[in-house]
Amino acid sequence: MILVIAEQREGKLNRATWETIAAAQQLGGTTGAPIVILVPGASVQAVANELAAAAVKEVVTVESPALEPYTPDGFTAALQDAITQLAATHVLLPHTYQTRDFAPKLAARMDRALLTDVTAIRSAGGETAFVRPMFQGKLTADVVPQGPAPHVITFQIGAYRADQAAKGASPVPVRPLAVTVDASAIREKPEPPFQQAKQAVDLSQAERIVSVGRGIKEQANIALAQKLADALGAEIAASRPICDAGWLPMERQVGSSGQTVAPKLYLALGISGAIQHLVGMKGASTIVAINKDPDAPIFEVADYGIVGDLFEIVPAIIEAVKK
Repeated sequence: MILVIAEQREGKLNRATWETIAAAQQLGGTTGAPIVILVPGASVQAVANELAAAAVKEVVTVESPALEPYTPDGFTAALQDAITQLAATHVLLPHTYQTRDFAPKLAARMDRALLTDVTAIRSAGGETAFVRPMFQGKLTADVVPQGPAPHVITFQIGAYRADQAAKGASPVPVRPLAVTVDASAIREKPEPPFQQAKQAVDLSQAERIVSVGRGIKEQANIALAQKLADALGAEIAASRPICDAGWLPMERQVGSSGQTVAPKLYLALGISGAIQHLVGMKGASTIVAINKDPDAPIFEVADYGIVGDLFEIVPAIIEAVKK
């Protein structure tokens, strides 16, 4: 059985969970194993009902006051118990900040293999292999986990699209699962989530993104990109050189050393398309690139490419969007 661990905070589902469900459905199609979604937390019924729309076997809730707010000790104890009860062969999770915190601890506690940041699933020599980037995305490796099940696997945000997850004709059953969590064994006392500034943004949740690169030339020209973002109802982002220069906050960086995103629309302005940037945004549903260089690598992944001066093209797009 394939078990997908959903992620939610204060009753709001992280959309990366749907991406992991899409990956689980591909894995299930290869192995023939049924899929179950597990929703941990203190009050998760609404999230569970939302996930019941997926084409899976069932949704299982694990509710305990010890799971809210999140702590790695609480989640590890609850999930270890749940995974054992459900007898999962694969445990799939989105590769989020929270997952990076507790998944290694969970795998070590269960003495099971852990694969992180997976971008694809393929068959290799009759076995199921998981593809993951290495050396900042310069190459990929096909990895087959060894040892007894379950294998714990996290999927890079944007590797699969949320809209790829198949929905069922009717909601699947939702049932609670009783687990044992010793609240006294939780050593952490979490504080409210840190935010660098009021405008801090999680780009992985954005549906539309306007991203700028060196072709923007100077910081003052970012205002033009912001106007386009405002017209589209999009978030603004950038490649690493822009953030390194301090023209936009580091929280706006997309790429292997920034955020990985999978919006419905990704508009790249003056971005050449270095591999470090491409690994962070290639999962977008539609990629539109504007660049003066017809040989820019960004055009290799773009759905639509415009070769030209962004300072002439962007104002025309803004006017067209406003109309």
